[in-house]
Parts: sequence; structure tokens; C-alpha cells
Amino acid sequence: MAKVHINSGACGFNTTVETKMDGNKCTIAIDTDCEAIRALAGELTEVEPLQEISFRGNGPKTLELGAAHCYHTACPVPVGIIKAIEVAAGLNLPVDTSIKFIDE
Repeated sequence: MAKVHINSGACGFNTTVETKMDGNKCTIAIDTDCEAIRALAGELTEVEPLQEISFRGNGPKTLELGAAHCYHTACPVPVGIIKAIEVAAGLNLPVDTSIKFIDE
């Protein structure tokens, strides 16, 4: 199982994603303040982890649904969902990520 909290930035929306393996599939539960991510969550309930971590074949279902539902291409939620999926599947380590702006 992997659980992540995603603060989307200037929009102020917060999302919590919980993923866990069920056989060869990864189930996904998403709790969010964002209407667009709620629509994505309604369609993204389980995935095949190896499909989610590659652009080969059909590519990640998460990014496909992100393109269909998110208003903002830089929304970090779809990538955060994929990070949780890969950790739940044992394909990566649970290490925090970040994007920091540098004021020079």
C-alpha cells in the first residue's frame, strides 16, 4: 500500500491518494477538493502498474484521464497518482518529490 498527499499549488486544492495491490492490478482511492480530479477519480479505480510507468503501448491511463479531466496541464496530481501506484507495486521507493521555485 502507498498513500500520498498532493498539494497542487496556487489553486489551493489538496488531494490524498491511496493505492494498493490486488493481484496484478493496483486499486486507487482518491479524496480531493478539486472537481476535475473528482471526475478523474470516478474513472480511475484500478490500473495495471507496468502500463502506468511507461509511455510504451497505450501509455499511462492516469495521464490519459488527466488530459481528459484536468483544466491545467501542469497539475501535479496525475503524476502523484502514478508515483503512489509504482510504490504500491514495489516498482519504486517511497521517496518524496518536489518542485521548488528559485528566486534569484
